[in-house]
Amino acid sequence: MPMPEKSAEAGMGKGVRREIRLAGSGGQGIIMAAIVLAEAAGVHEGKQVSQTQSYGPEARGGTCKAEVVISDTPIDYPKVAKPDFMLAMNQASVNTYFGDLKPTGLLIVDSTLVSKVPTAKTVSIPFTKIAREELGTDLVANMVALGALGWLSKGVSIESLEEALLSRVPPGTEELNLRALRAGVKAAESYDLMKLPQTVAEEEE
Repeated sequence: MPMPEKSAEAGMGKGVRREIRLAGSGGQGIIMAAIVLAEAAGVHEGKQVSQTQSYGPEARGGTCKAEVVISDTPIDYPKVAKPDFMLAMNQASVNTYFGDLKPTGLLIVDSTLVSKVPTAKTVSIPFTKIAREELGTDLVANMVALGALGWLSKGVSIESLEEALLSRVPPGTEELNLRALRAGVKAAESYDLMKLPQTVAEEEE
């Protein structure tokens, strides 16, 4: 069920620049999800895009983050300063990277692996559980999460995400990854962001 247009803008703030942070552990496919998101916006929708990434002490198992800036106008500063949206795939990434989320920002977490959230303005969806039970493997939890992020952020169309995904995933896994992306969209469709607690900044707008 489509959400009201206003809810799609919740947490974005004013202007045409959106800052999005994806975080999790090495091996969860965070970087791939960010690349697909960036290519969906830049290649398939012609928007201005910047994508950066960084790893914690361990390449696999340690925390990592990837960030995407999407803008309708030239990007003067390519890094994320205060995310409008943060996707966290485990508890460590919430604890490490939540601190500078914009006051009006939205936190999206994998409730399979995150039990404590620092803000009431959170959407909790069991991405890993959905991947495991509906698709038979944890390996596509990142694409389940990307589908939900795409729906909730309204930064790019789902069609563009699908096109970018098909150009990036390994040959032979296209259908599995598409099903994962669509499962994430379906899981997110039931959330009305306007029903989440509003911040003072949002109430003043």
